[in-house]
Amino acid sequence: MITPEGMQKLRDEHDHLWRVERPDITAKVSWAASLGDRSENADYHYNKKRLREIDSRIRYLSKCIDNLKVVDYHPNQEGKVMFGAWVEIKNEAKGLQKRFRIVGYEELIGNKDYISMDSPMAKSLLNKTVGDEVVVNTKMGDFVWKILKIAYQK
Repeated sequence: MITPEGMQKLRDEHDHLWRVERPDITAKVSWAASLGDRSENADYHYNKKRLREIDSRIRYLSKCIDNLKVVDYHPNQEGKVMFGAWVEIKNEAKGLQKRFRIVGYEELIGNKDYISMDSPMAKSLLNKTVGDEVVVNTKMGDFVWKILKIAYQK
């Protein structure tokens, strides 16, 4: 599962790699190969390695784009913590307050304020409403959090 914004980021990355980076690196590999002896040609070896990395990432992104299910906002979600929600919570005992978005695994990279829908926190919060208190079971113990706010990007 992935949010519409997350899917767009995957598509944008795929498009950039395919249309910009790959042609540029391919040209560099061709140029380096034209210089002759490839055994000691650092440009050739570096760019060939980079081309393999790009191709691998493109294949991975293509599979993700084809296989992930985009979960759009639906008015029935309003007032409940569900996939794609921005949630603000508070732990009274520790004096902590957090705000994060519940998303799929593919959206976590580079987003410090996103958590996986498979995390103990997200699992404890799902289907709860503002004002509810939830107990989150972790390896470090049980923590009680109160839901302060739920919002969705529309």
